Amino acid sequence: MADIREIYDLSRPELEIFSDRSEVRLYRYFEPEPGLFMAESAKVIARALDAGYEPFAMLAERKLLADGAAGLPERCGGIPVYTADAAALTEIAGYRLTQGILCAMRGRPRPTPEEVCRGASRVAVLEEITNPTNIGAVFRSAAALNFDAVLLTPGCCDPLYRRSIRVSMGTVFQIPWTYLEAEEYVSFLKRMGFASAAMALSEDSVSLEDPGLAAEEKLAVILGNEGHGLRASTIAACDYTVKIPMSHGVDSLNVAAASAVAFWQLGRGKNSGAEQERIL
Repeated sequence: MADIREIYDLSRPELEIFSDRSEVRLYRYFEPEPGLFMAESAKVIARALDAGYEPFAMLAERKLLADGAAGLPERCGGIPVYTADAAALTEIAGYRLTQGILCAMRGRPRPTPEEVCRGASRVAVLEEITNPTNIGAVFRSAAALNFDAVLLTPGCCDPLYRRSIRVSMGTVFQIPWTYLEAEEYVSFLKRMGFASAAMALSEDSVSLEDPGLAAEEKLAVILGNEGHGLRASTIAACDYTVKIPMSHGVDSLNVAAASAVAFWQLGRGKNSGAEQERIL
C-alpha cells in the first residue's frame, strides 16, 4: 500500500532531496554506494521501474493521486509519497513538475564496457558531449533506430541527469550504456571487433550512404562535442570518417539531429542476432 504523506511544511528536511538541484550531491547521497537520481513524468518513472530501478521517495500532485497516478505509487511499494497542490510542489522543486510527478530513485553500479558491447552489432559512442538535452536526444534516437548500446567518454555529462532522462523519454533505462574507462578508446572498440566510424568533416570523409559502412558486421558510430567535434586523434584512429550529405551550403547538423540521421541509415537491416540482454 502506498504511504501517502500530505505536505503541510515545505521546509521538512525529508523534502530536501527534491529541492537540492545539485545532481552531483544527489549521486553521492549513499556514498560509497550509488546515490539518487530524479525521474520525472509518469512514463519515465514507469520505464525506470520496468528496468528494475529502485524507487526511494516520490513527489506527486494531489490531483494526480486522486486520479490514480497511473498506478505508480502502488508499484513503488511502501516508499513515502509526498503530496500537495501544484503550486507547493513547484516551490519545493524549483520548477513545474512534468505531469505533476517526480520520483527519486536509487542508482546502481554500471556495467563494464565489455559487458555493454557483448552481443551488440551497432553501438553509439559519445565523446565529450556536455549538454544534457543532447545526451537525452541521442539516447532516444539510438533506442528507436536499432542501435544496441551507448558508450560515453569520461567528459560526457551523465545520462541520469534529470533533463537527460526526461528528453530521452526514459530510453536511458531501455538501452545498455556505460562510461569508457580511457580517453583513447578506439583500440578498445577494435579489440571488441568493431569497425569505427567517426562522424566528422574532412577531405577523406565518405558519405553516410557508403555501402562499406552498411556491410560492417559490427560498427561503432562516434559523435563528438557540440562545439569542437571529435578530437583529431580519435578521427585518425578510426576506420572511417563519415559525413552526412548536406545542401544549401549547410556544413553540419546539431549532434542530436546528426545522430538520428546516422542511426537511421546505419541501423537499418543490421544483423543483430538474438536480442541483447538488458544489463543496464
